[in-house]
Amino acid sequence: MSKLSHFDDSGEARMVDVGAKGATRRTARAHAFVRMSPNVLSALPSNPKGDPLAVARIAGIQAAKRTADLIPLCHSLPLSHADVALMVEADGIRVIASAATTAQTGVEMEALTAASVAALTIYDMTKALDKRIEIQDVYLLEKTGGKSGDFRR
Repeated sequence: MSKLSHFDDSGEARMVDVGAKGATRRTARAHAFVRMSPNVLSALPSNPKGDPLAVARIAGIQAAKRTADLIPLCHSLPLSHADVALMVEADGIRVIASAATTAQTGVEMEALTAASVAALTIYDMTKALDKRIEIQDVYLLEKTGGKSGDFRR
């Protein structure tokens, strides 16, 4: 197993220096699922706080752009793309977030942050209807580019 790059030789957390790496095209997609009852799902169009899906989509995109402000050792990246797709299903809302950049490090954290914040926003906008709503299955679906190559779940 390789050494974790976010720790120095004395075991202290540090930001990785990516300055010597070349900028390459990198993409990532992440997943989250917001499990909720059919009653909450049917009430989405008449939600008193507004359209949870529209707000969650914008919140996720905004979160992708602010990832370095939220995750202490993440690099600030110039995103060329960020998006959040939301699919209403029988038992909840599936969130798929994507991010892309041409940079020296990957955008996995941006995609994961976008998916997480979109899911949290859905929860926030629907929690008055049911406190049992669950956020589940936050994970990386795929990433491309970089030294470690491509990954697909």
